[in-house]
Amino acid sequence: MILEGIKVLDLSRILAGPLCTQYLGDLGAEVIKVEHPDSGDDTRAWPPFIGEEGTVFLSANRNKRSIAVDLKSEEGKEIIRKLVKQSHVVVESFATGVTNRLGVDYETLKEINPQIIYCSISGYGRTGPNSLLPGYDNALQAYGGIMSLTGAKGGPPIRAGFSPIDQTTGIHAVTGILAALLHYNQTGEGQYLEVSLLETAVGFLGYQAQNYWATQKVPERMGTGYGTLCPYQVFESADGHILIAVGNDTIWRRFCPAVGLEDFMDDSRFKTNPDRVRNFNETVEIVQEVIKTRSTQEWLEVLKQAKVPCAPVNTIDQVVEDPQVKYREMILQYTHPKLGDLKGIAYPVSFQNVKREVKKHPPLIGEHTEEILQEIGYTSSQINDMTNEGIVYLNNESQKLS
Repeated sequence: MILEGIKVLDLSRILAGPLCTQYLGDLGAEVIKVEHPDSGDDTRAWPPFIGEEGTVFLSANRNKRSIAVDLKSEEGKEIIRKLVKQSHVVVESFATGVTNRLGVDYETLKEINPQIIYCSISGYGRTGPNSLLPGYDNALQAYGGIMSLTGAKGGPPIRAGFSPIDQTTGIHAVTGILAALLHYNQTGEGQYLEVSLLETAVGFLGYQAQNYWATQKVPERMGTGYGTLCPYQVFESADGHILIAVGNDTIWRRFCPAVGLEDFMDDSRFKTNPDRVRNFNETVEIVQEVIKTRSTQEWLEVLKQAKVPCAPVNTIDQVVEDPQVKYREMILQYTHPKLGDLKGIAYPVSFQNVKREVKKHPPLIGEHTEEILQEIGYTSSQINDMTNEGIVYLNNESQKLS
């Protein structure tokens, strides 16, 4: 595997951090997830559930082992120090200031392992006037301007139907860690890197911010439309909806005869994309009038034949059963010792001669506490004492399942 031999200590929780470390695990890194003995990762308790496990947790925690440790205890802190000594990467997503109180901040861990790569994930960044604010995906969609761009024209701001800020922050963290590992291989030096939900949100604004600087016009919500291309949005068909993407004038000249709009192809109002953008509403109305006359499937066949980019508006059940998605092996299948056969969404990068697979199921809380403690030198007697004192949690159920 790509990252075989790399050891990652995962102190993160919820989604951005766990998704980052899951992807590192997918790439072959050995990931140890540290959880609180009483409750574990918050998402374990988020419905809906498969058995007793929250589906959000299951979606972001494969290819890891779990150790349950009380980080507020001195013995727990010593366990972390021993794990840091043998790790290449630490990922954390505590609220600003908590790592210092727990003694797991970068400066402290750097003293233990000078070559450590330390990735800090936060809501608004670790410095600045908002650094102490809690970070949640929907809050950053609002604060970062994403909601102002999302929704129907003239309608209220809308939250995206998934968690793009959290998930992309996790991907950015993977990118940063891989760059830091390359730097480490070249120089032997560790690294401190930060990723925040805010910077991810602002990063999404790219061309929209550039448009604003160029025109001094604040971008508005346009539904599924796109302010610089037209027609380039979802249209209502006779039985549903279809996305049509006329991305340039060459496509426009194929699109018009395909749908029976030959008379509009060279019309001065619509001949070029700038013309169509200037006459945006009129263009959309003309196209909509013809598209609603036939079914989605009929239009898909017509437009594909004419080489006009188009797509059905699929629902989740349709996506996970789609032949192309299956062919690209984006749906993972694996067996969980307690929950049975499960599925998951794969890391969306494929490598030649590297199989996408789940080598470790999403762990039960504390499933690997005992074996990890033994690996770093603790005796059975010491482990029993710490268990009795509530410093660590051993999942007895995992022993029955193994």
